[in-house]
Amino acid sequence: MYRSQSQPCLQGLSLIFLIPLFFNFHTSYGDVGTAALYSPPYLPTACYGSNTSQFPSSKFFAAAGHGIWDEGAACGRQYFVRCISDLTLDACIQNHSIQITIVDHMGQEASVPSAYNTTMFLSATAFGTIANSSTTSPHINIEFRQ
Repeated sequence: MYRSQSQPCLQGLSLIFLIPLFFNFHTSYGDVGTAALYSPPYLPTACYGSNTSQFPSSKFFAAAGHGIWDEGAACGRQYFVRCISDLTLDACIQNHSIQITIVDHMGQEASVPSAYNTTMFLSATAFGTIANSSTTSPHINIEFRQ
């Protein structure tokens, strides 16, 4: 079988190009979005009406913003969420993530002025678990994954 002498050279060249490309990728744990505080009253919800059993015992739940609502398919979805930044220094509790369940929808019709671009609205317990109580911003930047 005839083997070309240029084959090892091509393999070496491909490694030269692939190694820098490999180091340009960083690990991403999910999507990036924003979260705001979801204040009571929590009932009725768009997902389950007035059924109180929809709320997890951990009290980590959220209303989906328009971007993840998916015409109601988001009901019951669970996301891992962590705070990644805010306008306020040290607003996030670093390296702390929680698992939330979507129980409601907060779409464009919401009375909250900035609701349109908010990814999810976290219950008070969920928001307070990943963001320091010292934060004065109504929004935090989050990383989330299903």
